[in-house]
Amino acid sequence: MLGAQILLGFQFHGAFQERFDFLSPQAKISDATALVLILISVGLLIAPSAVHRIIDRGESTGRTLVITSICAAASLLLFAVALGIDLTIVLMRILQNAVLGFASGASLALMGLAAWYGMGWIMKSHHGAPERHQAASNRGVTETAPLHSRIEQMLTEARVILPGAQALLGFQLAIVLTDTFERLPTLSRLLHAAALMSVALSVVLLITPAALHRIVWAGEDTEAVIRIGAPITILALLPLAMGMAGDSFVVLSRVLGSMVPATIAASLVLLCVIGLWFGWPFVERLQRRRGLLSNETFDS
Repeated sequence: MLGAQILLGFQFHGAFQERFDFLSPQAKISDATALVLILISVGLLIAPSAVHRIIDRGESTGRTLVITSICAAASLLLFAVALGIDLTIVLMRILQNAVLGFASGASLALMGLAAWYGMGWIMKSHHGAPERHQAASNRGVTETAPLHSRIEQMLTEARVILPGAQALLGFQLAIVLTDTFERLPTLSRLLHAAALMSVALSVVLLITPAALHRIVWAGEDTEAVIRIGAPITILALLPLAMGMAGDSFVVLSRVLGSMVPATIAASLVLLCVIGLWFGWPFVERLQRRRGLLSNETFDS
């Protein structure tokens, strides 16, 4: 998550640097592609927390571990591609050689893919069979963890999301003081203000459960912490999604020099994160509820 947050910060800040305008059109399109990929990557990394809260109600399930593994694997793929693109853009400028810069960036991306996927697939044929079998057998198992563990899980999920929101908020505050921001169209500046307020609200909400836990209950364990804190953590994802999509439009419209592709790309980002954080969990939760009702009706 930390690596994705750092790369996301570079993506947002880079478009407002003085030398960005000297990049080639191909480099700018590549930069826009990398931005969309890293935003979706961050969305995938946050998705397991939403699934755990909305579908599993904070219960410890084998299925949650499987979903976390799948989302992490998909996120790493997008992260590797985005990292390769960004390294290519930077190394082309440093080395003043397009071929050498592309080869260097692509090599690093392939090394990442080999380390994260290739090595695992090779080792899989010789190691880990008992553990994989155990994980598969526990997929449908649900356990109610001790209260202290459930509170820590909820607070940890908020802490995982919070740095990404803080990194985005830092970018939003900093670019207002740049000359480039002054040259943005009025629509982009107003949208940036709305995105800034959205992300600031998300940060406030993400900090709230920990603050309440300390101030109201003096850090002691009580079901009220989860009952109040879990919905607040989920609610914080909505303004975060709006802020990510809003500023992705601001950055992409500058990078691409056109509002139409920027609108399409920002809409894609919004649909992906809303779908991952809310659409998928709520649809599956509704299907699970209908299945339970059907079973109860059949048993009756």
